[in-house]
Amino acid sequence: MKLLRVGTAGTERPALLDPEGALRDLSGVVPDIDGALLADDEALGRIREAAESGELPVLDATGLRVGPPLARIGKIVCIGLNYHDHAREIGAQPPAEPVVFFKAADTVVGPYDTVLVPRRSLKTDWEVELAVVIGRTARYLESAADGLAHVAGYAVAHDVSEREFQIERGGTWDKGKNCETFNPLGPWLVTADEVADPQDLSLKLWVNGELKQDGTTGEQIFPVGEVVRYVSQFMTLYPGDVINTGTPAGVAMGAPEPKPYLRAGDVVELEITGLGSQRQEFKDA
Repeated sequence: MKLLRVGTAGTERPALLDPEGALRDLSGVVPDIDGALLADDEALGRIREAAESGELPVLDATGLRVGPPLARIGKIVCIGLNYHDHAREIGAQPPAEPVVFFKAADTVVGPYDTVLVPRRSLKTDWEVELAVVIGRTARYLESAADGLAHVAGYAVAHDVSEREFQIERGGTWDKGKNCETFNPLGPWLVTADEVADPQDLSLKLWVNGELKQDGTTGEQIFPVGEVVRYVSQFMTLYPGDVINTGTPAGVAMGAPEPKPYLRAGDVVELEITGLGSQRQEFKDA
C-alpha cells in the first residue's frame, strides 16, 4: 500500500494512493498514519479491506498539500557514510561499523514544502536517502533478517545538511543536521510488502534540473536489515521511528571547487524507485 497524509500542516488527514493513481480518503477507517497504526495488524487489515472494496471516497488532489506520510515520529536515526561511492568521493575510508547520529523529529516537513537555508549558512547541501520506517519494537535483534522483519515500510527522505555547521564548528554532526525544515519526507509510506528488495532501488537527485546524484541502494556498505539490527543493539526502536540509511555519491561536499552549495532560489528534485518523488524550493530562513 501507498499511504500518505494530506492537508494543511498540522491538520493532515490519512489517505491512500490506489493502483490507478486515485487519492482515497482513509479518515473514516483510521484516525492517522503513525506508529500506533503500523503496529496494529488489525487496523492495517481494515485499510487493505477498504482499499480492495473500491468504496473509499476519492479526494480531489487539486491544490491539496501532501504532508509527511507519518505522524508523531518518535526519533530519526541517521546512518552516515553508508555508500561505497560516497565514501570514495569525499576521500573517506568505509567505516568498520555504521556511523550513527540523530535528527530531531521536528525537522520533518512534507515532500513539496519549502526548505529554509539557515542564517549565515554558506554550505547547505543535498542528500537523497532511503528512509526506513519501523513497525515493530526492535531491541537486541540477532540477524539482518530480523531487522527486515521489523520494517513497516519505506519512504524518500531528503537529509538536508549544513556542512560548515556539521564539520567545522566542533562537536558532533548534530548542528549541521537539525536546522528547521531539514528532513523532507514522503510523499508516500510504501509498505514493506511492496518493496521486493530494498537493496535494489535507484536513487536520483537534481538541482535546478541538473542530475547530481544517480545511485543505487546496492552500494550501501551496511544494508537495511543490518542497519536495523545494529541500531537495535544500542537503543530500542519503536513503531513510527525512522532510520535515514545514508546517501550515494554526488553531494556538493564531494564536488570540485567551487563547490555548488545550495542558495535561496534553488530547486531540488529527488526520487527513489517505487517510492515517489519530491520537489523543494529553497528560501532564506
